[in-house]
Amino acid sequence: MKLLRYGPKGNEKPGILDTSGRVRDLSGLVDDIAGDTLSPEGLARLRAVDIETLPLVAGTPQQDLRLGACVGRIGKFICIGLNYADHAAETGAAIPAEPIVFNKWTSAIVGPDDDVEIPRGSVKTDWEVELGVVIGKPGRYIDEADAMGHVAGYCVVNDVSEREYQIERGGTWDKGKGCDTFGPTGPWMVTADEIADPQDLKMWLDVDDKRFQNGSTRTMIFSVQQVVSYLSRFMSLQAGDVISTGTPPGVGLGQKPPVYLKAGQTMTLGIEGLGTQRQRVVAA
Repeated sequence: MKLLRYGPKGNEKPGILDTSGRVRDLSGLVDDIAGDTLSPEGLARLRAVDIETLPLVAGTPQQDLRLGACVGRIGKFICIGLNYADHAAETGAAIPAEPIVFNKWTSAIVGPDDDVEIPRGSVKTDWEVELGVVIGKPGRYIDEADAMGHVAGYCVVNDVSEREYQIERGGTWDKGKGCDTFGPTGPWMVTADEIADPQDLKMWLDVDDKRFQNGSTRTMIFSVQQVVSYLSRFMSLQAGDVISTGTPPGVGLGQKPPVYLKAGQTMTLGIEGLGTQRQRVVAA
């Protein structure tokens, strides 16, 4: 299934993509793509529904029908840094011995095609296409062998980052990662049963039609399975939490010389089987 949320900002409704690429309304069955809806039992109930009997939503998704972030009421937006061997190499960083963990604030979350704002005073706003993992089954101290059973599905995340705030201003990475609009998520959450191998997905990102990132989840240092298990040692994972698992090479910071976003540019990005995003860059 491809679960999504559609409509105006702040008033999104739950939906599902049918086999013709049209949106069907789920609001008669669930209140949101969130919480218990993402549990194994919740997803099983949705799988039992004949999608073609659901109300058809007018418009074409990502054209004249706006999509919001594909998961609502996200509790935790957890990120893994330097999790691709080839990205670590381009930044000159050592391969981490354990996953590097930071957070994006939930106020950063926007739809897949909403504008991305360059913060006031920013000079180093950057891009990062990432595989998002949505938790469905809650857990704590999860064994690696059981970790994939806690995953509801996957989505595209753009981990937009302000490098000066992140690296040069002291403290942790978080203040360079969680600015408003720095977390485009979607267009939809693809349930885990549709993704044969999350460690073999092509991913890419363009700025103004120039390809900067062209990688694969094959080069992840810590797999989805390892990351879910690892995080659960330090916090309980709950239905609707989103984990952004790192980016392949090609970020602006890694260019020689570095290249950063400017107002008026457009980012286009996607992951194999999970859809695409397109964001206009504007000044805050």
